[in-house]
Amino acid sequence: MSIVSASNTNPLSIRNTVAIGIGSALFAILGRFGSIPSGLPDTNIETTYALLALFAILYGPLVGLLVGFIGHTLKDAIFYGSPWFSWIIASAVVGLIIGFAASRIRARDGEFGRKEIITFNIMQVAANAFAWFVVAPTLDILIYAEPSGKSYTQGLVAGASNIVTVAILGTLLLSAYAKTRTKQGSLTKEA
Repeated sequence: MSIVSASNTNPLSIRNTVAIGIGSALFAILGRFGSIPSGLPDTNIETTYALLALFAILYGPLVGLLVGFIGHTLKDAIFYGSPWFSWIIASAVVGLIIGFAASRIRARDGEFGRKEIITFNIMQVAANAFAWFVVAPTLDILIYAEPSGKSYTQGLVAGASNIVTVAILGTLLLSAYAKTRTKQGSLTKEA
């Protein structure tokens, strides 16, 4: 597995650089205005992870990592005053891991059927579980000396809500995107 998308061997091509910029800005805006309070302090149901998954699948792991890292940093800095790096790193990890499925999910080529949906959801569940059940709470404890019970509870709520959000919205986004693309080997766009 390469950190660079299979469809683009130049990790910082103009296309990928633009995707990073647009994805990061959208992540920050959606992270602020598309969040639903969970009832747990400093933990929201985030619709922005569906967008992160879309960018990771379309552009690969490096773009996913950078959109997660830069977008979350911007969101925290602009809307909350200071970045919370344990969760920023977790967002980057989500984008990176989901991006590794980019070579197996050809939404860009109009392919997003049952097999791709299953592959996508296996990857996103693994990515969100690892990032939010392990990475974020462990770094909260190591970097910020947060209480372990609070950190792991927040990670569990964030991870579970992100898994559900990405399963629903991420799948819908990728499915809608794939329907706009001409299937590989086809002379016309299928209806």
